[in-house]
Amino acid sequence: MKIKIKVITNAKSSKLEKISQGEYKAWLTAQPIEGKANKMLIHLLAKHFGVAKSKIVIVQGITNKQKIIEIDV
Repeated sequence: MKIKIKVITNAKSSKLEKISQGEYKAWLTAQPIEGKANKMLIHLLAKHFGVAKSKIVIVQGITNKQKIIEIDV
């Protein structure tokens, strides 16, 4: 399954919100330095979808706020 995510970093709390079918918005407390925000995003998605972190891959947008994520469920 592929989903689109808009990431907002330096938020007060981490949360994930579904915008529409296949589109999400994520607020992360981590800063976008040295991949910390990407790691936190993968952790948040793994918890939300109930899959292992190894099943989640950032396909596009590693250094961008708009990301395409592939989840192997």
